[in-house]
Amino acid sequence: MEVCPYLEKTFKILGRSWNGLILHYLSTCPEHRAHFSEMKRDLHPITNRALSLKVTELAEWGLITKHIISENPPSVCYELTQKGIDLAIALKPLENWAHDHVTLPEKV
Repeated sequence: MEVCPYLEKTFKILGRSWNGLILHYLSTCPEHRAHFSEMKRDLHPITNRALSLKVTELAEWGLITKHIISENPPSVCYELTQKGIDLAIALKPLENWAHDHVTLPEKV
């Protein structure tokens, strides 16, 4: 039996560090949109460089879009595209499964 190439590519995208978490994070934000600085703060311990590379990668795949807000100083925010929203919806059952079956280490 052959592996589904579409599912294989999807897992390659989601399997890269931070990609799934960034998509999930944006899916929980109002209007599926967040400023770079908010993402950096809330996705701790991601570095500026890693976050910058990941949002660029996700934008290249058409999952998020970048918006430059002309304020003083200018700011940048990222928003899920419809394609990204559809993927986030598809991941919701996986999140539910994780809540039921994954054990997290106890906080010290």
